[in-house]
Amino acid sequence: MGGQAIDDLLRELAPQVVGVLTRRFGDFDAAEDAVQESLLAAAAQWPEEGVPGNPRGWLIQVAYRRMTEQLRSEQARRRREELVASQTPPDRWAAPPADDAPETDRDDTLIMLFLCCHPALTPASAIALTLRSVGGLTTAQIAKAFMVPEATMAQRINRAKQSIKASGVPFRMPAPQERARRLGSVLHVLYLIFNEGYASSVGPDLQRVELSREAIRLTRMAHDLLPDDCEVAGLLALMLLTDARRLARTGVGGTPIPLAEQDRSLWDGKAVAEGVALITATLARGAVGPYQLQAAIAAVHDEAPTAEETDWPQILALYGLLERMSDNPMVSLNRAVAAAMAHGATTGLDMLKTLGADGRLAGHHRFYTARAHLLEMTGDRQAAVEDYRAAASRTTSIAERDYLTTRAARLAAADQPEQGAPPGSAEQDAPFNRAG
Repeated sequence: MGGQAIDDLLRELAPQVVGVLTRRFGDFDAAEDAVQESLLAAAAQWPEEGVPGNPRGWLIQVAYRRMTEQLRSEQARRRREELVASQTPPDRWAAPPADDAPETDRDDTLIMLFLCCHPALTPASAIALTLRSVGGLTTAQIAKAFMVPEATMAQRINRAKQSIKASGVPFRMPAPQERARRLGSVLHVLYLIFNEGYASSVGPDLQRVELSREAIRLTRMAHDLLPDDCEVAGLLALMLLTDARRLARTGVGGTPIPLAEQDRSLWDGKAVAEGVALITATLARGAVGPYQLQAAIAAVHDEAPTAEETDWPQILALYGLLERMSDNPMVSLNRAVAAAMAHGATTGLDMLKTLGADGRLAGHHRFYTARAHLLEMTGDRQAAVEDYRAAASRTTSIAERDYLTTRAARLAAADQPEQGAPPGSAEQDAPFNRAG
């Protein structure tokens, strides 16, 4: 197993191991620290010695030993040691063997999601903590998603851990009424994890497939738990319909390919069919929420045989409904692009002027990208080049930066406008709402 495969495996197993230790010892913060040490040990040993037959059991064993050492050696944790001693026979203090089925076969990831979305936390803190502890994102990536400084996000995550520790909440699935209170934050977390995987905010790769897959896996778990919740179903449909385009989104060397230029034969037809069926059934059941609307938009894109046959008026109407539900500038940005595709670039540019005056997207690279596309559609090549360059200077994604820089260079060098389909818009194949 190669280094990347090991990294992916460790990312998948980490929240499960944290769950096992938290359930046993009752200290989420200390459990996460112990698991981090076991992950470091695995990252150092497994490439040389090979992945053990039961990697999850191996991580649990190492982390259990570390937790036991902490309990015995630190006076500051004497109370917790006594509590563990009173609840657990001494012969069970040591780590269980790797093949201990009751511990290693249980996946606590979904419980971890609800634990991190505890009502004692603000929604922003709950989302940030879950992205770190369950999603495996770095503090820098989470800060980017929320558009705040990294130091601010680090403090927020630390305060969230301390709040959960002080709350004394038991490690178990919340009762139905409590579960409903936390569900909004859980869905938002899954949404952001998928976004980061589908279009990474940092690093050389456009996509981080392991994050997208994990978000889909966790959302399936939530849907199995709550099959009648329309927004859970809507979010799962949205992820499936969007991830279905993954293989067509990049070319040689990982270069991004806009939706209008993608080879639609590469789209995952099975995922499209599942997503369309799921959102169709969900929309027929009653009240419509924002995840369902975004899934409906994705379905319109995916069902179009070609880019030219996309039903832009329907997409524009759906964005209008979504904008009325959520005062989010990214939704307004996407609506402006949809208006441009339905009624002409000038209409979209007029809407972008209003959005630019709002100030909430000031300096955000997606605003410049969208405006550059629309300016290119009108034939204002010089202004489009300037906005492509401005967008490139503001994104932290190397893949996006290279694409935008190349687009600006080609446009600046060309004597005539590019032939063929209009360039892919910022709405058409971008992450969802990073400003949300």
